[in-house]
Amino acid sequence: MSNENTLDLHYVHQSFQRSLKEEDDVIIEAYIDGYNELVKFLNLIGTVFSFVSSDVKSKIKVMEKHREGDDAIYYESFKKMMKYEKETSLHEKNGFVSGSRTMLRLHRGLDFIRLFLKRLSDSDDAVNTCTTCQCSYNETLAEFHPWYIRKAATLAMHALPSRPDLLKKVFGSDEKLTEAMAVLPQTLQSCDEVYQRVHQLYTSFDFHGLP
Repeated sequence: MSNENTLDLHYVHQSFQRSLKEEDDVIIEAYIDGYNELVKFLNLIGTVFSFVSSDVKSKIKVMEKHREGDDAIYYESFKKMMKYEKETSLHEKNGFVSGSRTMLRLHRGLDFIRLFLKRLSDSDDAVNTCTTCQCSYNETLAEFHPWYIRKAATLAMHALPSRPDLLKKVFGSDEKLTEAMAVLPQTLQSCDEVYQRVHQLYTSFDFHGLP
């Protein structure tokens, strides 16, 4: 892990690349390693998405229990997990915290983070970060949040700093920022590949609608 006060995109890229299994699967442990680093982006941009990052922590704790429990072998990868929970109907069992449902929440969060990062990287310093963030949020996570959370999040985004200040806050010194911008395209590519694989698995197992 990198310094808690900055985001290490190289670590995210390495973890997500390590998570790719065969042609269509994703290893959960490596995915969580990369996600844990990437979610620091939400913490570093301020309190806007603190409710998301705290939810992520609780979801990761759930998965740690699954990966340390008696059925740990079934929680090595997304495909294994979904197949196991589908065949045993565990995803419908009362009182059972489904790993597939838990990871679906992280999957949705990844969609927002990758989109917001991409738009920040593609824009110039004059861009309004509030507008960029709101558009990215409305196209991804907002669909799954109740009205009062959407309203609070949208209002809080007005406190986001300018693009130069935001990037400096996330990556640190000018030198670190230059390094981050150089590695960002391949990191986003890794995020996209992992996201698409996981999305396809949720489609194949008909798990997108897990409550």
